[in-house]
Amino acid sequence: MQKNYFFLLLLLLITACGSVRKHNERQNICVPAEKLKEDVDFAYSKIKEMHPDLFWYISKQDLDNKFDSIKNTIHEPLTPLQFYFKLQPVISDIREGHLSLRIPSKRITKKEIKALENKKGMFSRFEYYVKDDRLFIIGNKDSIENIQPGTEIISIDHTPVSYYIKRYRRLISSDGFNTTFTPYFLKDLFFSYYVAEKGYENKATIETLYNGKKKEYNLTRESKSEADLKKDKDNKKLTKEKKINDYIAFNDSYNRNFKFLDKDSSIAYIKVKSFSGDYSEKFYKNAFEKIKNAESSYLIIDVRNNYGGSLEEIHKLYSYLTTEPYILIKPSQVNSATTPLKTNYFRKGNLLQYTFKTFTYPAFFFAQTFSTYKKDGKFYYKIKADKPAKPDKNAFKGKIFVLINGSSFSASSILTSKLKNDKRAILVGEETGGANDGTVAGFYSYQVLPNSKIDLPIGLVLVQPDITPTNTKKGVLPDIPVKETMEDIIYQRDPQLNWILTDIKNEKAKNKKYLMK
Repeated sequence: MQKNYFFLLLLLLITACGSVRKHNERQNICVPAEKLKEDVDFAYSKIKEMHPDLFWYISKQDLDNKFDSIKNTIHEPLTPLQFYFKLQPVISDIREGHLSLRIPSKRITKKEIKALENKKGMFSRFEYYVKDDRLFIIGNKDSIENIQPGTEIISIDHTPVSYYIKRYRRLISSDGFNTTFTPYFLKDLFFSYYVAEKGYENKATIETLYNGKKKEYNLTRESKSEADLKKDKDNKKLTKEKKINDYIAFNDSYNRNFKFLDKDSSIAYIKVKSFSGDYSEKFYKNAFEKIKNAESSYLIIDVRNNYGGSLEEIHKLYSYLTTEPYILIKPSQVNSATTPLKTNYFRKGNLLQYTFKTFTYPAFFFAQTFSTYKKDGKFYYKIKADKPAKPDKNAFKGKIFVLINGSSFSASSILTSKLKNDKRAILVGEETGGANDGTVAGFYSYQVLPNSKIDLPIGLVLVQPDITPTNTKKGVLPDIPVKETMEDIIYQRDPQLNWILTDIKNEKAKNKKYLMK
């Protein structure tokens, strides 16, 4: 038995190593032009087959022309990465933020992953800000080379940063025609794109500009100290608090935070960085029990820089934010009765996982087969959030403010759009990156272009908040627009939160004056 177990582990390891090598070899091979044109047709046919409301932001004629035009530009063999930079801008013109090719890049082995775990990041140790075609460092908590926040990176290994920003911006699309999403997403993904192109290098030269002076720095991938390794190990230990607040070991922070902002606990504050779903029910139960016991009058929900996540989590959160029965989302449209079966159940996994999935597939097939229904000639997917729901017994009855910005996306936009429509909250900040009237996501069909082998995840479910649509084709607009500058971030000023606190202070003073009469 032990011999068989050892042999199986050895077989899995050899298969994994061979798969990485085969994948990396493929990245250097040029695919013939005719084969790439076949991939263009394949991508478009699958998107048309599966993506609901495909022509929400672009006409069929315009999109047909774009896919035809891209084929006319392919005259010679290209590597998968070169092909990606041709095709992805066309897909981004569909303006569905969840629809995007996965950038092809070289994979690393488990041995290489282990080596990287023992080293500090090279670019990931900074925090960034994008403005127009410029990239700034706004955070340097390790004081690397004593580079000051506000320093602009002019070039990387003597290539202008503006070249990369223009190149990468074409790959990004938000939902619809909002103008706020791209700078946030670009600063978060800039070095993911860069590493996909360049690989995991151990050194880089950056040219910077600070206070009118240019300077070069040589960055290296430093080894972690014993203290760093011990901290990494300690961070992986999940306490009860870490679980409930959804601890993120990568940056030693919590996904969810709750606190009172004043001595008398009249102002409650909840920050959610991502609707991950993990331990969310327990978190909100604890938070709103404390808010009720404190008899707080004001609640601030902060979903800035929250790219979305679990629909189930925002459904639960909304039950604490309304005092009336509600429906969170409209019935969720799909393209056909068989759409839920197109999720590539056996897409990835090792031998053991495939074996397990084989046994569980009948249950999956049965559940998905009966998960759709037809009404008025359209097909819909059954989701709990489209049914009438009641507010929680600890639902907040006071005044609600919500902080939003350009990287409030997907589920964040569904939540804030519903709150605004129902006049349950005052939104402060800037237009969200996700659309006001809904998005296409839910779950995905993971397609692979047959010749270039590029992954194409396609969202299958049209998710729309239960609101009167604005038809603006833009994000959720704030009731109170308040901009945040790079200097605000560097000097840890928060004009958006401060606007709310000032408004509350003024309201309290007015109420006090009224009571004294």
